[in-house]
Amino acid sequence: MKYFVVKFLTRSGCHLCDEARPLVKREVIRRGGSLVEVDIDTDDVLTRDFGLRVPVLLGPGDVVLAEGVIEAGSLRRALRRMRRA
Repeated sequence: MKYFVVKFLTRSGCHLCDEARPLVKREVIRRGGSLVEVDIDTDDVLTRDFGLRVPVLLGPGDVVLAEGVIEAGSLRRALRRMRRA
């Protein structure tokens, strides 16, 4: 898989989202992908499905790559696994 898109599910006022954003953006772009940020409060289905779980990173096929407190090492491993799949 060469090019990929990761969805970054967030919501306004989420401090974990604010903390994770620069790391997530840097690591996804570094690996040749792009990041699409989605506010779950604009979509009833996303709000229902992810509620308090934000931030959540969804890879291709909407596979959950990471959620909650997102740390650099675990994010890098998840992105490497995704790229190999």
